[in-house]
Amino acid sequence: MSIFQTREQLATLLDPVLGSAGFDLEDVQISQAGRRRLIRVLIDQDGGVTLDDVADATRLVSAALDARDAMGDQAYTLEVSSRGTDRPLTLPRHWRRNHGRLVRVETTDGRSLTGRIADSDEQSVALTVDGTDSRLAYVDVAKALVQVEFTRSGTDRASPAQQRHETQEG
Repeated sequence: MSIFQTREQLATLLDPVLGSAGFDLEDVQISQAGRRRLIRVLIDQDGGVTLDDVADATRLVSAALDARDAMGDQAYTLEVSSRGTDRPLTLPRHWRRNHGRLVRVETTDGRSLTGRIADSDEQSVALTVDGTDSRLAYVDVAKALVQVEFTRSGTDRASPAQQRHETQEG
């Protein structure tokens, strides 16, 4: 019996399992919830994560935990979900997957800027701030968060609600 006690141990077990199914393991969190352990697994993938993806990933994680008897005799609750928009952008793939989104960036030299992701590669991101593109190396980013936009100004695309409204009128 091998009981996995740390986040790192679980991540080492789960990363290849999820990776083989096309998911990126973003985080593993372990906490105590009464007599049970709570295991939260956060995933992502290109194109986003659907409810069906979460269900598939949950089955994979559960099978991997059971096959390795990772929790031993201790009861646990498993939660699998997407990484969400409230988590910082820390890896090049986070920037790539959020192309076109508005982000607030705090730089290592103390500046704060808000701009739209125009382009990104493995070393840097191009942000459009007040109509001007500027390149920022990831090593110069202290923190970056996607900003929630209820209405996005300056786009030609109508929201799904606007499209439904236009269809009903037309």
